[in-house]
Amino acid sequence: MGKRSSHHYSLKGIDTSGTELIKAKASNIPVKFKNLVEVAGAIRKMTLPRADAYLKNVVKREECVPFKHFKRGIGKCAQAKQFNTVIGRWPIKAIQCVRDLLRNATANCEYFGKDPSEFYIYHVQVNPAPVSTRRTYRAHGRITPYIRYNSHVQLILKEQEQK
Repeated sequence: MGKRSSHHYSLKGIDTSGTELIKAKASNIPVKFKNLVEVAGAIRKMTLPRADAYLKNVVKREECVPFKHFKRGIGKCAQAKQFNTVIGRWPIKAIQCVRDLLRNATANCEYFGKDPSEFYIYHVQVNPAPVSTRRTYRAHGRITPYIRYNSHVQLILKEQEQK
């Protein structure tokens, strides 16, 4: 999508000379913002095959997602040592969402006649979406909100320079 319009994507004004950009995004997904931020940070700058293999390993609990920003109250895990931290988790729901987005980006690569293995994750951004609120009824006539935190994710792949 080199010369195509880039409205509704946060990354603007980048030099695309000689390289192709592939985009994918998901809006209003019912996944916690904090978990998606950490998963997105973990796969940033990875190639598409490595990112997919990494997320499969996290689902199997062979690797972990390092929690670097939102880490209060999270226990330690030995698998996080490879990321130079000690705090990590396995946020399965966020990983499934990001894997679906990677699958969409791979399909976009193939649609434009490109080889997905030649692309890497150039830009990934997670934004909080408007919360959806329901309510539950409590004792003595009180009402408590049930809040669901949604997120937006956008992904831009860039072709690797040939050596």
